[in-house]
Amino acid sequence: MKLSASTATAGISILLLAAALPAQTASAIAATTSVSKVRIVRLSEVKGAVQLDRSNGRGLEPAITNLPIVEQNRLQTATGVAEVEFEDNSSLRLGPDSIVEFPDLSRTAAGTTVSSVHLVKGMAYITLVKSKGNEFNVLFGSHKVALPPSTHIRLRVNSSDATLAVLDGALTVDTPQGNIEVSKKKTLTFPMGEEIDPTIAKNVAPDPFDSWDKQATEYHARLAAFGAFGNSPYSYGNSDLIYYGAFSNAGGCGSMWRPYFTSAGWDPYSAGSWAYYQGAGYSWVSPYPWGWTPYHSGSWSYCPGAGWGWQPGGTWSGLNNGTMIAFNPTNGAGNGSGKNPRPVAPPHPPRPGDPTMVSVISKPIVRSEMASNNSFVFRKDSAGLGIPRGELGELNKFSQHTGQKGTASTPVYVNVGGGTQSSYGMRPASPTLGPVSIHRGSPPPPPDWNSSVSSSGGGSFGGGSNSSSPMTSPSSGGSVGRPSPSPAPAPSRPR
Repeated sequence: MKLSASTATAGISILLLAAALPAQTASAIAATTSVSKVRIVRLSEVKGAVQLDRSNGRGLEPAITNLPIVEQNRLQTATGVAEVEFEDNSSLRLGPDSIVEFPDLSRTAAGTTVSSVHLVKGMAYITLVKSKGNEFNVLFGSHKVALPPSTHIRLRVNSSDATLAVLDGALTVDTPQGNIEVSKKKTLTFPMGEEIDPTIAKNVAPDPFDSWDKQATEYHARLAAFGAFGNSPYSYGNSDLIYYGAFSNAGGCGSMWRPYFTSAGWDPYSAGSWAYYQGAGYSWVSPYPWGWTPYHSGSWSYCPGAGWGWQPGGTWSGLNNGTMIAFNPTNGAGNGSGKNPRPVAPPHPPRPGDPTMVSVISKPIVRSEMASNNSFVFRKDSAGLGIPRGELGELNKFSQHTGQKGTASTPVYVNVGGGTQSSYGMRPASPTLGPVSIHRGSPPPPPDWNSSVSSSGGGSFGGGSNSSSPMTSPSSGGSVGRPSPSPAPAPSRPR
C-alpha cells in the first residue's frame, strides 16, 4: 500500500535526522583519521563533456553523475554543463567552457560547513538555501565575496573582467573604498587584476542559460518544500528521491523507498562504478539520477514478490560507502534464487596505467529515452535512468503502466536554445550554445526566429541545432556503460 506524502516525508525526516547525529559524533571522536574528516559534496548532474580532477594524481578525467567532490578537486566543462549539490541542498551550476575549483570544503566543531569555490573562468550559478551558520565564499581573480543564505547569483569570469549578477537576495562586497551593498536585480562588474572598485548596474542582463538555471532552481525548491526532511545536514539528493520514487508498504516488509520503473528483477547494485580517491580508497558511484542518498546511508533489502527497497537509518557513509555493500543482504537479487553476489571493490589502488574508475555491470542496462522527435518511452527496470529531472511531470502513473506493459510513452517536444524541435523542424543554425529541454504535450506555434532568444523552458544541455542528436544530452548523463536495452514491445500509452 502506498503511504501518503505527509506520512512518508515525516518518516524519512526522523530517520535521516537520527542518521545524521551519530555520523557527526563519530566524526568528532575519530578526528585523527583522514576518512572521517573528509567532507564530500555531490556532482548531481552531468550533461555533455564534463571532467573532474579528483586530486589523485591523474589530472582531469571524465565525470559521471553522483561522483563525490572533495576539497581541492577541480571541475571543468567543455561543451557541457554540470551541477554540484552541497549538504544543505544549496547548489552550483557550471555553464559550458568553465572551470571551478573547491579550495575549502570543511566543517566546524559546531557542525556547520565552510565552502569556498573558485571560478577560474566561464559562468556559474550559485543558489544558497536558508540555513544557519554555514559559510559560503566565492573566489574569482583576486576577489572574494561572502554569500549570505538565500542568495542566488550568476557569476561570469573572463580575462578582462567578472560580472556578478544578484538574481535573488542581497550581499555585501568589501572594496578598497569600503563596503558596497548589492540588492536583488543588480549587477557588479569587477576589473580583473586591478584594485579598482566594481561598477554597479541597476539591472541584470539576460543570458540564454538563465532558463536552465531557473528550471533547476525551481526543481529543488518545489521538491524540497514537498519533502522537508527535518534539520538533517544531509539533505542533498532528497529532491531526486522524491521525483524518481516513492515510499510504500509492500509484501509485509515495512516502509521502503523504491525507484519508479522497477520490477522484482531489478537490482540496485547491478550497475555502477568504483571511483578511487587518494587516501580514502574506492567509493561506490551509482549511475541512477537519484543514486546518492541510498548509497551513502540506510540499507537496501529485498522483499519477496516486490523487489529491492531502501530504508533510511544508520550513519552517513562518505567516500567509504563501499562498507555499506558488505552489510547489505546477498539474498534475493530478483531472480528468485537469492544468490546474486554484491560488487567487490578492487583489492589495491590503481597502478600506473590502470583506470581510476572501474565499471560494474552484472545485468544489461535498461534506459528510458526518446523514441523519436516527438515521443518519449519509459521502460521497465530503467529505474529512472535516462529520464530528465523534473521535465516530464509526475512519473508514478507511467511507472505503473510499465509494470503492466513493459513500456509506456508520452508525446513530447524539445526546446532547443529557445526554439523548438518538433514537426516544425530545428531552429536555424546558431554559433552559440544554448539549453535544451523536453516538454510533455504538443509544441507551441512556430516561433519568430527574428525575435530575441526566449527565456522559457530550460533544463538539459545541448549544442543547439549543431548537435547530431539533441536527445543524447537531455537524458540523465553519467551512466556507466550504455549497452542497448533488450528489444521491448511496442510502446503504449497509459489511459
